[in-house]
Amino acid sequence: MTSTDIRPVKLPDDKRQAASQALTKVRAHLAEHQDASQIQVTVRDSGDREPLTLPREVVELLASLLAHLGAGRAVSIVPSVAELTTQQAADMLNVSLPFLIGLLDTGEIGCRAVGSHRRITESSLLEYQRRDDLRRRQVADELGRLGQEMGRS
Repeated sequence: MTSTDIRPVKLPDDKRQAASQALTKVRAHLAEHQDASQIQVTVRDSGDREPLTLPREVVELLASLLAHLGAGRAVSIVPSVAELTTQQAADMLNVSLPFLIGLLDTGEIGCRAVGSHRRITESSLLEYQRRDDLRRRQVADELGRLGQEMGRS
């Protein structure tokens, strides 16, 4: 499998407003055409205009990208079948490499060996994130419940 480049893209300040303005137009079009499964846009190149038809899902993804980029956040797109290095996976989870290695060693995140290296699928990372988020919410709910009980006594 080819290597995956997950370097984030961040717009310079002078282009953020253009992204925000485009987002407003894209959202308005999606709202006005809620039943459309495809969206037609016009691409202008050197004065020539060419129609381009895109699946609605692609335009919705574009809207999400514009929202993040317009807000000054960096964005990476990673295919769900992508295999990441341990460093790339640690970066995506915003954890240290030793912490990620511990998760791999305990089986919290699935991986496969490629020679002496490990590769982690993006889907394995997302599954771990979902489980971890659920655990965090349950702990927060329990702490809230205990706090309420203690406040009543």
